[in-house]
Amino acid sequence: MHGNGLLKVFLVIAAISLLLDWYVFSGLKTLIAGWRSRLWQKIVLWGYLLVSVGVTVLLVIGLPAFKTVGGMRPFHEWILSLFLTFLITKLFFILVLFLGDIARLLTGLFKLTKQSHDKPLFPARRKFISEVAVLVAAIPFTSFFYAMLKGKYDYRLHKVTLYFDDLPAAFDGFTITQLSDIHSGSFDDAAAMQKGIDMAKAQKSDLFVFTGDLVNNAATEIEPYLDRFGSIKAPYGQFSILGNHDYGDYIEWKSPEAKSANLETLKQHHKTLDYRLLLNENVTIKKGGQQLSLIGVQNWGRGFIQMGDLNKALSGVPNDAFKVLLSHDPTHWEDHVRYHPANIHLTLSGHTHGAQFGVEIPGFKWSPVKYKYLDWAGLASQNQRYLYVNRGLGFLAFSGRLGIWPEVTVIELKKKVTA
Repeated sequence: MHGNGLLKVFLVIAAISLLLDWYVFSGLKTLIAGWRSRLWQKIVLWGYLLVSVGVTVLLVIGLPAFKTVGGMRPFHEWILSLFLTFLITKLFFILVLFLGDIARLLTGLFKLTKQSHDKPLFPARRKFISEVAVLVAAIPFTSFFYAMLKGKYDYRLHKVTLYFDDLPAAFDGFTITQLSDIHSGSFDDAAAMQKGIDMAKAQKSDLFVFTGDLVNNAATEIEPYLDRFGSIKAPYGQFSILGNHDYGDYIEWKSPEAKSANLETLKQHHKTLDYRLLLNENVTIKKGGQQLSLIGVQNWGRGFIQMGDLNKALSGVPNDAFKVLLSHDPTHWEDHVRYHPANIHLTLSGHTHGAQFGVEIPGFKWSPVKYKYLDWAGLASQNQRYLYVNRGLGFLAFSGRLGIWPEVTVIELKKKVTA
């Protein structure tokens, strides 16, 4: 969703949030009705409204910055994140309160059938219900604050070993470190972010690849971090591709020329980082007299910009070459790569972030993003072709991560030994 359409959605959600505040206010009044101190009653009630409504107002005021060059900064993402935190917390609170009110309604209707009027038709809301509502609402409230304060920099290392019959013997044990979705315009703690870079460097892999979305929108966002990310080196080189956010499609530019200049500046930043940017092209990685083909396409995504040209990127690649493809959006693999006549052994993607929210435990993995993407985190395979979807190093819009933690990936290629 682009520009004005996205702003309208936020305005509608903000209006709904203000209506929810009225219902929450009524529940809080029940909760504190028995307090002796009228002062503390006012502090709780009006303090809640001041914070909740204030965050909504700040969000609405800051909405224009979401689509202007250089406008949306970590501050705006924090406001958006606080708004979402309050919104989800209110929904949990209201769910309990609503169930209690339904019970009150049913009780009143039952009394009508019995023609019993010795007590009020609809019983008063019980304080106990409001207390339960607060306890239930505390779960998302504390979880989202953890996601914003700690979770977004809680880097996790994912190691995957893949076996191939036709892997050149010289590449047996060859390692690839992958980062994706840095989204440098969202960082608000450079020291905490450095831990992810240090983790990537510590792997000492043979090859380093970055699979797109270096910035949120503007090339200037990566400039404070060029030295940091440029310190990542690998013996067989550092390679990168563009993601959908790198094209600057989600903000307004003064002119088409300004937008084009931004993209050219971003490409220069890849050079400064010492990343070889692959734009629908391939390179040959040589080791021990043998080789593999590293292929990189521009973004191709279902519902997103589609500049990726796989056939062009494969130009000159021998049919029997061992192939590793960098393609930002996993829907490219789903729609084209896994069916392509060329046998592309491994595709490395990112893009989804795993929605930055979900559950991953042994044997179970869930995120709301699964309803949009068939393959949204980790390893997938079909017809002996593999896809790995990196969960992303950074974050976007919601300034946090919960359950789906930021990722550094290490892929080890192994030659399958046949008996």
